[in-house]
Amino acid sequence: MDLPFIVTTLTRRGLLTPGRPIRVASQLSALRKWGWSLAGELRQAAARDPDRPAIIDEDGVELTYQQLLDRAERMARAMRSGHGVQTGDRIGVLCRNHHGLIETIVAATLLGVDAVLVNTGLSPAQLATVAEEQRLRVLVHDDEFAERVLALPPELPRLDERAREELVVGALPGELHPPERDGRIIVLTSGTTGAPKGARRPTPSGFGPLVSIIDRIPLHTRDRVMIAAPIFHTWGFAALQVCFALRATIVLHRRFDPAATLAALADHRCDALFAVPVMLQRLMEKPPPDPRPSLKVVAVSGSALPGGLAPKFMDVYGDVMYNLYGSTEVSWASIAGPADLRAAPTTAGRPPHGTRLEIMDDAGEPVPTGRVGRIFVGNEMLFEGYTSGGGRETRDGLLDTGDLGRINADGLLFVDGRADDMIVSGGENVFPSEVEDLLAQLPQVREAAVIGVPDPEYGQRLAAFLALHPNETLDPEAVREYVRHYLARFSVPRDVVFVKYLPRNATGKVLTRELRRYYG
Repeated sequence: MDLPFIVTTLTRRGLLTPGRPIRVASQLSALRKWGWSLAGELRQAAARDPDRPAIIDEDGVELTYQQLLDRAERMARAMRSGHGVQTGDRIGVLCRNHHGLIETIVAATLLGVDAVLVNTGLSPAQLATVAEEQRLRVLVHDDEFAERVLALPPELPRLDERAREELVVGALPGELHPPERDGRIIVLTSGTTGAPKGARRPTPSGFGPLVSIIDRIPLHTRDRVMIAAPIFHTWGFAALQVCFALRATIVLHRRFDPAATLAALADHRCDALFAVPVMLQRLMEKPPPDPRPSLKVVAVSGSALPGGLAPKFMDVYGDVMYNLYGSTEVSWASIAGPADLRAAPTTAGRPPHGTRLEIMDDAGEPVPTGRVGRIFVGNEMLFEGYTSGGGRETRDGLLDTGDLGRINADGLLFVDGRADDMIVSGGENVFPSEVEDLLAQLPQVREAAVIGVPDPEYGQRLAAFLALHPNETLDPEAVREYVRHYLARFSVPRDVVFVKYLPRNATGKVLTRELRRYYG
């Protein structure tokens, strides 16, 4: 990435604002010594702004950057002396969004230990599989998961919230030095269709990844940011990295609640919100507070953006919405800003600076504008492979996302869905997402999901699952007629199933395997 672009972007976002010379020197020294890991980012923030609030928890805990660093260092020393955790080991982190989660991840990176961010929605059986496959040395978990961890091998040390706090308080004095290797962050894939896989996240090598994001999403130094997206997910963790780099104040709630989120945004005067799309849907179901939060940025990612949500949300909260399309494996691929979303509400936007994006056919050749093909992405933060071995197909330095999409004449990317979600019905290719977006525009529909199910005559057919707003009703034939009016006949769902709610994982993705149970 070219130096002038980096300098210009850092200047625009306030990162090159002059400060006290001794603190600036200490900040640069921390980055030079510890690098761009989460530990390095926290150290540079504590060096430059030691007394600035770093984290505000919903339970009243407020920690400055220096206090957060001190606690993370204490935990690192205690895990090393008390549990024998060494560079190269792996620890599991089964926590919701609060200061203890962040302290644990930073402590791991201080030791050069891999932190496996465990999805809080995993079943006991899935958790046992993850612990075995990832060869966990220690598992740190919130108290609410005490029963879920009972089935784990007794020889695996488990630290609940009290034990974690005892480690911090009782740590022996000592000094930490940069580890021989960087500790990796291992994010588990969403596992919507099967067992989750561990994906190794690379450590940034400089300012490039940061400026790629903040060039397009206008976050600034010392902003106040609420991270509602789960930090165990790629999007929530990326928000944490950006916040540390910007020396932002981070507001955290363990669980997402629409009313509590709106109150916190106003009470803490938040400038930005990181969320997943379903969270914005839930916020829209609540009357906006008076006065409304003075948000400058609402950044979403993690799952497809339902049709119509972007303009409806911006009509209420202003043109502040940014939609990032990416994945655990490719980090980011494209970003849509408010103007893009006004013009095309379902667009994934354009690739940011330093990112390459190509739409290819099965032979690896670029497809014409407007034609659907496989989405390949290249940037500085492509994952390093799955911990179980293997990776994804690459072509000319670009990684296969597993998604299908197209780029229109204006250069905007549209994601049609997962390659394995596309169905062939009577010889016609059908993308469920197109039908979902249409159904979501019905005023009675709260949320919609469409999947392919086996059909003895056509091979596959579409089934639509609709959750309605309270006191609303719809007739299945009326739903089919509505789709028939706008789309081709092969896109009409022959099955229309009304459900109380759609099953989703913690990042808002619909669990299609749960929907398929309706069909045995």
